[in-house]
Amino acid sequence: MSAPTPPPAPQTPPGGGATGEPAVPVTAAGGLADGEVATSDALARPVSGRGSFGAKTSGDTSGYGRLVRPTPFAPSAERPYGEPFDALADELARVFPDLDSAIERVVLEYGELTFHVAREHLLGLCTVLRDSPGLRFELASSISGVDYLDDPTGRRLHVVYQLTSMTHRRRLRLEVSVTAEDAHVPSVVGLWPGADWHERETWDMFGVVFDGHPGLTRIMMPDDWAGHPQRKDYPLGGIAVQYTDGRTVAPPETRRSYA
Repeated sequence: MSAPTPPPAPQTPPGGGATGEPAVPVTAAGGLADGEVATSDALARPVSGRGSFGAKTSGDTSGYGRLVRPTPFAPSAERPYGEPFDALADELARVFPDLDSAIERVVLEYGELTFHVAREHLLGLCTVLRDSPGLRFELASSISGVDYLDDPTGRRLHVVYQLTSMTHRRRLRLEVSVTAEDAHVPSVVGLWPGADWHERETWDMFGVVFDGHPGLTRIMMPDDWAGHPQRKDYPLGGIAVQYTDGRTVAPPETRRSYA
């Protein structure tokens, strides 16, 4: 009786790794050369002389120093948006007659509907969104800030409102943008009391003043802190950390260099 024929040895596909996984083309980032493919061997090599995502010549130990990426601005969406967004937009237009002047543009991206709202209409629109039986956005689940330093409108500071309707099981995103020179937005604490600390943090980190807030003070940084740390033009690093026992840790950019 003849011995069984052994199975053929596994073949490594062209461009694949040692284990035969498919190759994934990538750009020159994370230590891979231009045109190189991301195999298990290539990804295992240490990265040296460059920061994250291809940033080079950085003294920032995080690897993100001098990293420049264009900010993507999504185009305005056109009707129909698709359900359930069309039904929401129709109901809002029915109960809020000034909708055309209140909404600067509409973005539909990542499964979210975003209304960019003129700040002078924010309180009126939010009141209708909360109180109208066909909308009932009872919860402001998140209010946060973003600094788009290269916003083409010049209004670089954005306040983002994530609203939730528990009645209708829907979500809606609002966004208000202002300039750094006139960074004022009406407070919505009177509508959603839980917005209190969210607005304080946005003020603390981005310097957006929420007019009408009952106690707009810093919530993370010391009261006498100068500046707003999450603005894009805020200096990174350069601050030594001093401990109560007298020890001092040097500023981050002086500890080591990727160059």
